[in-house]
Amino acid sequence: MTLRTLILLASFTFSTACVSNSTAVPPDPGYTPGSNPHFAQIAAETTAADRDRAAILAMRGDYRVDFHFQETVPLQAGYEVHDDKNSGGFETVLVVEDSPGKIVLQHILVSPGGHVVKHWRQDWTFEASERFEFVAEQTWETRPIDPQKVPGSWTQCVFEVSDAPRYCGTGRWNHKYGVSTWTSDRSWRPLPRREYTKRSDYNAINAENRHTVTPNGWTHEQDNTKTVRNGQQTAATLVREFGFNNYRSIESFDFTPATDYWQRTSAYWARVREAWSDRLHSGSRLLIDTDVDGMPIIEATFEQAETASNSSDAQQREMIDAVLARWTRVDQLTPVSSTN
Repeated sequence: MTLRTLILLASFTFSTACVSNSTAVPPDPGYTPGSNPHFAQIAAETTAADRDRAAILAMRGDYRVDFHFQETVPLQAGYEVHDDKNSGGFETVLVVEDSPGKIVLQHILVSPGGHVVKHWRQDWTFEASERFEFVAEQTWETRPIDPQKVPGSWTQCVFEVSDAPRYCGTGRWNHKYGVSTWTSDRSWRPLPRREYTKRSDYNAINAENRHTVTPNGWTHEQDNTKTVRNGQQTAATLVREFGFNNYRSIESFDFTPATDYWQRTSAYWARVREAWSDRLHSGSRLLIDTDVDGMPIIEATFEQAETASNSSDAQQREMIDAVLARWTRVDQLTPVSSTN
């Protein structure tokens, strides 16, 4: 299986925001349904902040994931609702960073045949004062968060398989009745990968996310509005969409290829994260100069990851900077308030 094929599996078949078609549910290999081993720890914590952290960390583990997207409410005269999209895969979620104010979770896909693809990443920051926001085609700006939203909040930022930015949301965890749920504010995100090659009638999604930790895993619900944007202005809203991603804890499935891959390549990917972070700083605008699928950056970084251990730290950073210098541009701005 070629590198491009593996990447396309991650980008179009298994992605949490991006599923390929309505019938692409892979057959199940042998595995045993399990329970979330971290669920009880949430209730055992004695402070709200510790319960928040325990809930985020409870998303780590091994999962059978099912993805469902359903267009629900047409918002334009004559709009015809598209078919539902369902897919799934096998994914392990690893803790990359765990500090009092920040938790980083890395998702890695494993196919039934043992093929591995580094997948999406979620960064959680406590009481963040700023975040990046998708503002136009292939363009993100780092902007301050409304100070009234900050106290007690967690900002989740989601990144591509190449660690390029996708979207952020800010909200608070609610632990009432023994159920831990985080709900974001509404924010913008790019066209999802599941529709890059299928849709040209919209170019952005306005979304609200909800993460809930359950005794058997966790879920990710999405309230999406598919939208036509002209720069930072909304020209039309087409349809609402419900997304439901169900992470069910499993045992007996062999995730060893994922942990082996991460042990071999994690130092390289840490430098990739640093390089992107250097470009996503306060008052900056980042433009990605590739086709909307971002494949030149994805392929380049995935190829570098396989051979990076043969290079020094400085050489690795030079290779990464060369890729981003070719395919991205950073402009300096005066930070402005977020608008939805």
